[in-house]
Amino acid sequence: MAITKKLISMDETLADELSTVSKLLGITQREIVEKALDFYFDYLDVAIAEKISKDIKEGRMKVYEAEEVFRELGIDV
Repeated sequence: MAITKKLISMDETLADELSTVSKLLGITQREIVEKALDFYFDYLDVAIAEKISKDIKEGRMKVYEAEEVFRELGIDV
């Protein structure tokens, strides 16, 4: 997997806690941040799915049948 560098700023208290947890667990701060973000993104996937479901139920988002989408795009199935 390719690595991309990101520069982030955080509250000093949070940075201190990150440093402490890193030392206690014997893993890098990068690993902790990656795992935390991965966990949070899983949570956000659920939140996004719930929002989409609510938008559909309340009529703010329309759902199309697959056949209609394929026909509109000129895809022969």
